[in-house]
Amino acid sequence: MRFPDGNRGVPGPLVPLVPSLVSLVMKQDDPDPQETAPMTRTLHIDFVSDVVCPWCVVGLGGLEAALAVLEGEGITAEVHFRPFELNPQMPPEGENIVDHIGRKYGSTPEQSAKNRAMITERAAEAWPGFDMRMGPDSRIWNTFDAHRLLHWAGTIGRAEQRALKEALFVAHFTEGRRLTDAGVLADAAAAAGLPRARAVEVLADDLYAAEVRAEAALWVSRGITGVPAVVVEGKWLISGGQPAGVFEEALRRMAAEP
Repeated sequence: MRFPDGNRGVPGPLVPLVPSLVSLVMKQDDPDPQETAPMTRTLHIDFVSDVVCPWCVVGLGGLEAALAVLEGEGITAEVHFRPFELNPQMPPEGENIVDHIGRKYGSTPEQSAKNRAMITERAAEAWPGFDMRMGPDSRIWNTFDAHRLLHWAGTIGRAEQRALKEALFVAHFTEGRRLTDAGVLADAAAAAGLPRARAVEVLADDLYAAEVRAEAALWVSRGITGVPAVVVEGKWLISGGQPAGVFEEALRRMAAEP
């Protein structure tokens, strides 16, 4: 099976190597991966996420920090960003974050504020320099058009898609901009070094809508119900915004698998 954009699909059920943090504890008789013979391997990673998900910022920061360490051990990765809509029915005007979290999870405004502070702290640890400014007036948006733009960037290259992913995170979490506004999305594309005029055309012509829906449906059909979901080699799953050390140990063990 192949995705519509030609990237590799990963059919069949996921085999989660990391269903919980407990799974990461190495058996006492396991050899230390760093004491075994050096390996050279490139892992295929699908980073399933949404651009209004703060834990996805944490997860991407942790993943990239882990990959920076593993590169010195000969382990590299090709990371592809895959779509997941947390709120596909969200109207264009969006929803206040406190109202949204209260309605969706039953959190009080005080609980919501405490959670925002905690996630902001985690983001600062995982991704130094990323400026997360979630507040009581922040809003949650429908992200379908953002995912269409990310799909387009992916047809150009992985580096371009990665740059746009960060630009969209900045537009939402740092600048508090409206992600359903085509001008805002085109600005993010320009900030990522992509041609703004072409981004405007992609958004205006409803391009890649079918491809994004197909990809999003694929990941849901494979059991992804929350993000970030980091799928490695199409068969291992690391769920949630894990710290760099968790990603590092998990990916090292995955790279050692045949």
